[in-house]
Amino acid sequence: MSTKDYLEKDYYAVLGVPKTATAEEIKKAYRKLARQYHPDANQGDTKTEAKFKEVSEAYDVLSDTKRRKEYDDARALFGSGGLGGYQGGAGSGRGGFPFDFGDLFGGAQSGGGTGERIGDIFGGLFNRGGRTTASTTRPRRGQDIESEVTLSFTEAAEGSTVSLRLTSSSACTACSGTGAKAGTTPRVCPTCEGTGAASRNLGNFAFSEPCRDCRGRGLLVDDPCPVCEGSGRGRSTRTIQARIPAGVGDNQRIRLKAKGAPGENGGPAGDLYVQIHVKPHPVFGRSGENLTITVPVTFAEAALGAEIKVPTLKGMPVTVRIPEGTPNGRTFRVRGRGVARKDGTKGDMLVTVEVAVPQRLDDKARDLLSEFKNATTEADPRAELIELARSE
Repeated sequence: MSTKDYLEKDYYAVLGVPKTATAEEIKKAYRKLARQYHPDANQGDTKTEAKFKEVSEAYDVLSDTKRRKEYDDARALFGSGGLGGYQGGAGSGRGGFPFDFGDLFGGAQSGGGTGERIGDIFGGLFNRGGRTTASTTRPRRGQDIESEVTLSFTEAAEGSTVSLRLTSSSACTACSGTGAKAGTTPRVCPTCEGTGAASRNLGNFAFSEPCRDCRGRGLLVDDPCPVCEGSGRGRSTRTIQARIPAGVGDNQRIRLKAKGAPGENGGPAGDLYVQIHVKPHPVFGRSGENLTITVPVTFAEAALGAEIKVPTLKGMPVTVRIPEGTPNGRTFRVRGRGVARKDGTKGDMLVTVEVAVPQRLDDKARDLLSEFKNATTEADPRAELIELARSE
């Protein structure tokens, strides 16, 4: 549907509903009119057939939430009571519009009025004479940069400040970014008249694109700078101190705002994206915000119970109580000894016990274990397992 159709046709009037009509009210009105003007009920009547098409067209727009909003916005902006009103037919402006879009959108005066705000929004879309009013001196955001860093397990868990050596694009120091050889100056591009943009007309609209002659710079260099070869850009290397937040994981990619390449003409700097690599720890592992550790215990400690010392990450060991009859592989939770969170709190440490079987026994230990074995012969841990296997 063209913009002209949106402005000329009142779909609400076609369906006989108010602008505040609900979706159900619109559907009800359409069904009623569709039955009335359907070609099957009016054989050979060209007027009712045209009316049926008009009703269907109105329903197609108003029944679609997105298209209805676009239609309402267009009529609110250009319709009666909008920007001077819209009148169908051939007007004094181009493409059937009674006014010149270039005057309306491109000639706004400074001062923060409505015309200026609308000119900022539509200045690159509607223009006059195939020319835009874009300025190449506007601030430009710097480029984003990517880097990598390898952290120790502790640095990743607790957070760290690291030095990063970055290489990025910046203004050429030899020509101060002009692209022209020292002692010369660039000249205004005659094609785009210094705007850096050319326009392509499509009926009532004109879309801006970078000027092909000056490549969007608005300037032409006759005697280029030998250092940057006329581009005005060079490569700079710098070292920054970057704070890596606590709790980052291996292969995680984080964004450091405004740590990228510097902007042009006072524009903001780009962002720095850092790919994190974390070295494994010989003792600890991670499960989200929790640390994990496997601690060996003796058979006697697991059977009789004990209090054991467990190491922590960058801290004093903690005491964990192992209750009597603890099975192999049981996990205990130590609160607040895990990975640091963004709010300053910490996760937990998950301690898993593993019964250590001695590889060598002296005669005394062997005799004592034999006595224990004889004393517990009635307690067969596999008896229930065998019975279950036989029952199937």
